[in-house]
Amino acid sequence: MSQVEVRHGAATDVGLVRAVNEDSYLSAPPVFVVADGMGGHQGGDVASRIVVEEFARLADEGYDPRRGAEAIAVTLQGCQRRIEEYAAEQRAESGADFQAGTTAVVGLLVEDDEGAKWLVANLGDSRIYRYARGALEQVSVDHSVIQELLDAGSITPDEAAIHPARNVITRALGGREFADADYFLLPLPAVERLLLCSDGVTGMIDDARIAEILGREGDAQDAADRLVAAAVEAGGRDNATAVVVDVVEVDGAAGSDQQEDRDTGQAAVS
Repeated sequence: MSQVEVRHGAATDVGLVRAVNEDSYLSAPPVFVVADGMGGHQGGDVASRIVVEEFARLADEGYDPRRGAEAIAVTLQGCQRRIEEYAAEQRAESGADFQAGTTAVVGLLVEDDEGAKWLVANLGDSRIYRYARGALEQVSVDHSVIQELLDAGSITPDEAAIHPARNVITRALGGREFADADYFLLPLPAVERLLLCSDGVTGMIDDARIAEILGREGDAQDAADRLVAAAVEAGGRDNATAVVVDVVEVDGAAGSDQQEDRDTGQAAVS
């Protein structure tokens, strides 16, 4: 069993355009989540909240850290069922077409024979980044039409920023069929900081700005606050949410050298 100490912070803002914040987040060691809802008020906000509720249950009840991918998959399937049931109830009550969906990015502390690690997963275009030794790397790959066009070489990154399909995603929770998430396993020493965020952050500030903020703000909560504030200052065209997590100690050995912050959690990976 590994004892992992993390310091974490989270922030969200409705932005300057939207009337409702459809983003939800969970920051409950050893489980971290950001979900970006789709479908408007009483659609997207409910769908993203369902994701947080289901993963909060996982955090409360615990899971086998050697079977983390299974724990995430089962929880996502539970989210899908609840969102489908909710949408069906709304259609039955209103007689109108009703859709609710959400992206999801998840960070889970797990363990294998080599020790504790991060297992991260994504559905949609919310993102997961790792920050280490002054460098920022996007871990997740967007499930979006734009990403497919970029991968095919059909458009350039500059064209992607203004493409009319830039908000069309290809996988999400709440669709007609359950979509599998992508999973990535990261050794803890390779991740000084883990960032989960909605596209309301990445759509407004670029990776260079994100790296600058993560490198400057020693406190995880300050980093999350500043990322969201920067997205709003840049135009705030969407809800913006960020969860920042630093691993500071593993079994008594120092992890990240980030300064002490306001929110510290102990997580037993067993």
